[in-house]
Amino acid sequence: MRAVVQRVSSASVTVEDQVVGCIGHGLCVFVGALAGDDASDVEFMARKLATLRVFHDAAGKMNRNVIDVGGELLIVSQFTLAADTTSGTRPSFTAALEPAEAEGLLEKLVAALQGQGIKVGVGRFGARMRVEIVNEGPVTIQLDSRARKKR
Repeated sequence: MRAVVQRVSSASVTVEDQVVGCIGHGLCVFVGALAGDDASDVEFMARKLATLRVFHDAAGKMNRNVIDVGGELLIVSQFTLAADTTSGTRPSFTAALEPAEAEGLLEKLVAALQGQGIKVGVGRFGARMRVEIVNEGPVTIQLDSRARKKR
């Protein structure tokens, strides 16, 4: 799984002029599932998102995670994170997991995060979404569950 994580003051997802997910202070997470991803990738991503220390402590250092600060998460599915741009100018998305399987993994990710007591907002899988973000910092981090497998 790949994710782009942004620390936000607020974020929301709108589908067909209706807000389907919104959060206050926390993390907006764009998540893409890749072919071959499984429950271990979900577990890695849930643990990483819950414990990623990108919030400031009293000394102004990024030492606190979303749970520490009582923050929220907005999970937005984004298959385009599987893009391969190595050849030509049109991205290939063949590395993306099939939609039905990807949706299942994203649902498991949301459940795993909620199981840790985190309030989670969600976009709508497969929909054309408008995402509004107030990036705080700005702080933007990339995560890739496959990076752990290389070590």
